[in-house]
Amino acid sequence: MGETTVTTPEGREEAVPQPVADDTGAGLLHRLRAPRRPRLWFEILLIAVSYWTYSLIRNAVPEQKAEALRNADWIWRAEQHLGIAVEQTVNHAVNSVSWLIVGMNYYYATLHFMVTLGVLVWLYRSHPGRYAATRTVLFATTGVALVGYYLYPLAPPRLMNGGHFVDTVMVHQTWGSMASGDLKNMSNQYAAMPSMHIGWSLWCGLTIFALAAVPWVRVLGLLYPALTLVVIVATANHFWLDAIGGLLCLAFGYGVARAWYGSLPHALPRVVPRAKRPVPTRA
Repeated sequence: MGETTVTTPEGREEAVPQPVADDTGAGLLHRLRAPRRPRLWFEILLIAVSYWTYSLIRNAVPEQKAEALRNADWIWRAEQHLGIAVEQTVNHAVNSVSWLIVGMNYYYATLHFMVTLGVLVWLYRSHPGRYAATRTVLFATTGVALVGYYLYPLAPPRLMNGGHFVDTVMVHQTWGSMASGDLKNMSNQYAAMPSMHIGWSLWCGLTIFALAAVPWVRVLGLLYPALTLVVIVATANHFWLDAIGGLLCLAFGYGVARAWYGSLPHALPRVVPRAKRPVPTRA
């Protein structure tokens, strides 16, 4: 099997071995781990299903209100004891400037999704060889965040009892937040740790900084997560320690990609040649 015969000048027939595809587990694993060109239909379907699944699981986590409020009180007291409790000062200061806090409310509600999708599209078009690995970082980061929501329910500062934080969406009647107003019943109110606003914005910023060719674009990449940190604190949606949780989730995501692909995403080839279809041979 897998061999053909040829006739030698002496009239004898000899077997000629044919190349056999590597169907072993090691060969399959190697092919799965190798960078490849993304397929548009598959990526759109994957992102849609993954985000739907993430939202479903995140909102299905029991809203353990009492525990979430106790955890928030503990974090706030610990920050005060260490002298690093700056959230209330930032919240009140920014809330006093109406145009600024309204802009931050819309920033919080929209850019989280728009910039992330924009970076994914840019990667797909300009860095197809790095797309799958970089997308893996994002998915692993988001997946491990679900574990945090389940194990450590946490109320945002705006929902604390006696915290004297301003819920800026409610006060200024801005739209778009899944965490306040009429939409609050559609989202888990006590899934503040870790902050995926920070996890995703850091993913965007580091990806842009590592791969963009224009210097000022790379600088904008670094400014984006820094500004996001200010926004999540000013709008009282997160403690700044929630941002540390998002950073740790992102580090886990990069670790998963590094283990799977054998390299960090930016070190992979930018373009991967299209796979050639096998040419049938005649016996």
